[in-house]
Amino acid sequence: MIRFYNGRVLTLADDLSITNDEVWVDGNKITYIGPKKEGKFDREIDLNGNLLMPAFKNAHTHSAMTFGRTLSDDMPLQEWLFDKIFPMEAKLTADDVYKLSRLSILEYLTSGTSACFDMYYFPDAMARASVEMGFRTTMCCGLNNFKESLDLLEEYYNTYNNYNELISYKLGFHAEYTTDRSLLKGIGRLAEKYKAPVFMHSSETMSETSDCIHKYNKTPTELFDSLGLFSYGGGAFHSVWLDEKDYEIYKKRGVWAIINAGSNCKLASGVAAVEDMHKAGINLAIGTDGPSSNNALDIFREMYMICALQKIKNKDASSMDANAVLKMATLGSARCMGYDDCDCIKIGGKADLTVIDMHKPNMQPINDITKNLVYSGSKDNVKLTMVNGKILYENGEFPLYDIEKIYFEAQSITDRIKND
Repeated sequence: MIRFYNGRVLTLADDLSITNDEVWVDGNKITYIGPKKEGKFDREIDLNGNLLMPAFKNAHTHSAMTFGRTLSDDMPLQEWLFDKIFPMEAKLTADDVYKLSRLSILEYLTSGTSACFDMYYFPDAMARASVEMGFRTTMCCGLNNFKESLDLLEEYYNTYNNYNELISYKLGFHAEYTTDRSLLKGIGRLAEKYKAPVFMHSSETMSETSDCIHKYNKTPTELFDSLGLFSYGGGAFHSVWLDEKDYEIYKKRGVWAIINAGSNCKLASGVAAVEDMHKAGINLAIGTDGPSSNNALDIFREMYMICALQKIKNKDASSMDANAVLKMATLGSARCMGYDDCDCIKIGGKADLTVIDMHKPNMQPINDITKNLVYSGSKDNVKLTMVNGKILYENGEFPLYDIEKIYFEAQSITDRIKND
């Protein structure tokens, strides 16, 4: 059993209050939250005034795309995707995806992130990498006209929802512009068969949205809803170019808008109307997108960008309160991914935790800790990341991994596919 004591605790279970409680972890669960009392422990961690809080969740990414980091920068989205990314992806093997994903997992851990929502190919490779490294992953199919199939999607759904406690799987597809209507209808039938939510890239760019309206006389959101894809909820990665009818569908169906501010800025896709969605009561989560379009996997940077961009977009410095964005990156992203058992610090909940170093210049003086996490915090403040009760990152080190081997393997794969 591990004891965290002598620090500050932000549970996010009820509100944003911070206490001086102790937190005990036994196995993979939180067993005690409260004042000091006697107990027997395998390890006692003196927080020394630092902040213990729920780990962040990255609700949209493509982990294996580390191969494209800085190989495809400063390009428009369609050119970036079709001329650079797709040709390199075609050269990847399952073993490549396994090794490249391991690199991303290291990076997630450095920003206090305990889980990712990964959309990519060769799901067995990502599942194996996650389980071996002790990392929590929800996977989502990238089905489109060129890769995967409806039969594979159903097989993946049944296989990886019964694979390991750290792994889950959601129905999904890449995007409207890469997926024929016949495939979309088939996904709708699977959603009905399994009473399951569906996730996809949607309304990321103005051209994507306008082309869909021209083709179907419907926005992507309206099209997906008409085909039964949102009958049991789901989520739309990006959600930049939405209208009021789209908002109504999101609200009615419980669809998650998963915001990717860094990637959308870098690819000039636009700025999602997060403040408007928040006021409309739409479910909100945060993802980084992949490491070849962001290029970092840093939730702190995403939180800051969401807040700052809403203020510019709305010409109002009060737009998008930082505390709401902090909840998006923790509670929101966790619930979007189906992690109701590790969305906050609570008795019986899974122990996905992070420790924030308050003894750094950017966290001093101490006034409003939660807002300071968003406006001043960075991954440099992350002292510890625990996933499912195991400490995977602590004081700048990864105690369980050979990181130089992971770096070497990722570099070797990247060199091969860019030079073939």
